[in-house]
Amino acid sequence: MSATKGLEGIVATTSSVSSIIDGVLTYHGYNIDDLADNASFEEVIYLLWNHKLPNKEELKSFKQELSQASPIPDAVIEQMKSYDISKVHPMAALRTAVSNLALFDEEADEMNEEANRRKALKLQAQIPTIVTAFARIREGKEPVAPKEGLSFAAGFLYMLNGEEPDEISEKAFNKALVLHADHELNASTFTARVCVATLSDVYSGITSAIGALKGPLHGGANERVMAMLNEIGDEDKAESYIKDALANKVKIMGFGHRVYKDGDPRAKHLKEMSRQLTEVTGVSKWYEMSVKIDEIVTNEKGLLPNVDFYSASVYHSLGIDHDLFTPIFAVSRTSGWLAHILEQYENNRLIRPRAEYTGPDKQEWVPLEKRT
Repeated sequence: MSATKGLEGIVATTSSVSSIIDGVLTYHGYNIDDLADNASFEEVIYLLWNHKLPNKEELKSFKQELSQASPIPDAVIEQMKSYDISKVHPMAALRTAVSNLALFDEEADEMNEEANRRKALKLQAQIPTIVTAFARIREGKEPVAPKEGLSFAAGFLYMLNGEEPDEISEKAFNKALVLHADHELNASTFTARVCVATLSDVYSGITSAIGALKGPLHGGANERVMAMLNEIGDEDKAESYIKDALANKVKIMGFGHRVYKDGDPRAKHLKEMSRQLTEVTGVSKWYEMSVKIDEIVTNEKGLLPNVDFYSASVYHSLGIDHDLFTPIFAVSRTSGWLAHILEQYENNRLIRPRAEYTGPDKQEWVPLEKRT
């Protein structure tokens, strides 16, 4: 028995939720390009959970169910108001709030399929409410209650800003949600499946996944991309900054991928969205700077941008605070986490891999009084 570092290339389970084959990402067999160009995020959630796209009536009913489930308990809001805002990252607030939601759900520990699906619906609907409520609370504003009749994407931007978004912003945000919804057995999804494989509850699974997503090598990468763009400041400074970083072996966030060797298929959609949004906002330097960095890193290191790289300038152009980038990732990825959790429950086996031992061997016991 020998270990594979980071489980790279190891097939740990079977799944019908999504696939990455020859660099092509699909959700239940639907190419991500088709879904990004055509699907609403609500359709994608339904697809991930039900293995098929909804018809008109199913979609209408599903949207209503999400809308009705989106308010969160007042106690969760009051808890967020009690935080020392200057010291709390939004991902930490989200992790705590999701765990807290379980205390208000009388079905939290019910393990039948119907109860788990009801919990999935609540979590998918309520996580955007949590993220936007925290964002407003820390600005000294009251949370904005969910508004019926808006799309999932428009509803999030409405609760965040207090006004309905324009069509371009809604469309861009919807596409970002679709692109981030699922990604096979990534770190946070694997964490969720390991958690619920013990037959722990759905809330525990999502809380665990949020904890994994919080790390900068997973969901936190796009926040660090934007920090880099801010530090560079202008396209003219990009080349010297990046070349100096590469020369000093500094990792450039947003490039390369463990699975995609020929480029992340999601990146091209976000690149185009970045171009459009920065043009509309009149601050095209974020897109131009990103393109310049893309060219340099690709030419110098042969690394291609991943989903995080251009999503940074997309979210910035939507007026979203940089430390909300990862919570927004969670808003979308919750749909995939829940699909995997439901799938794990359907055919469960405790996930218990082995470790290759590398410590000392044949040690002899030394009495306490003789130890040095």
